Amino acid sequence: MKALLLIDVQNDFLPGGALAVLGGDTIIPVINRVLDRFDLVVASQDWHPPDHGSFASSHPGRQPFDVVDLHGLEQTLWPDHCVQASPGADFAPDLDMRPVEAIFRKGTDPEIDSYSAFHDNGHRKTTGLADYLRGKRVDRVWLTGLAGDICVYFSALDALTEGFETHLILDACQPLDPATFNDKLTTLKTKGAHLHPSTDV
Repeated sequence: MKALLLIDVQNDFLPGGALAVLGGDTIIPVINRVLDRFDLVVASQDWHPPDHGSFASSHPGRQPFDVVDLHGLEQTLWPDHCVQASPGADFAPDLDMRPVEAIFRKGTDPEIDSYSAFHDNGHRKTTGLADYLRGKRVDRVWLTGLAGDICVYFSALDALTEGFETHLILDACQPLDPATFNDKLTTLKTKGAHLHPSTDV
C-alpha cells in the first residue's frame, strides 16, 4: 500500500510568509493533481509554541540563520514561524485537504526542533507517524512539501531508516536553499530513495 506524505504545506512557507520558500506555491497544483493516486494521504504540520528554542527571537543578540547549540544539537535559528494557532501555521488555502486522513504535528517541544515528520532532530521522541503508517499496512511512501532541503529531506531520511520504500516527487517540493538541494538529493539516492517527476506517479 502506498501513502502520500504532505510535509508542512503551510502559509508561513509560502511567498509572503515568515519563512518563505521561493516558488513554494507552485507545488500546490502538482500535489492536488496526484492526491487521488494514493491509498492514503497524511500531512505533517509545523506547530511551534511562541517561545520555541529554534526562533532567533528566543536568543537575545542573535539573528535568523545564525547557528547555535540548542541543548546539545546544532541549531539554525529561524524567524518566528508556524506559531500554534496563527494564520501562518494554517495549511495553504489552495491545498485540497479533503483526502487527508491524519495530521501529525511537530516542533511542539520548545526545547528541540523537529524537521522530520517522523522524529525530532535528536531522535529523542517520535511523532507516531511510522507506527501509524505500519498500522495502515503502508510499505511505500511518496513525499511532497516544504522545504525540500530541510523538512522533506529529513522526513525522507527517516522514512528510509524506518524501512519504507521511499519516493520523492521532485516537482512537488521546493527547497529553501536551492544551492544545497542537489547534494541532498544525491544523498537520498545513495541511501536508496527514488526520485520522480509527478508524471511518474
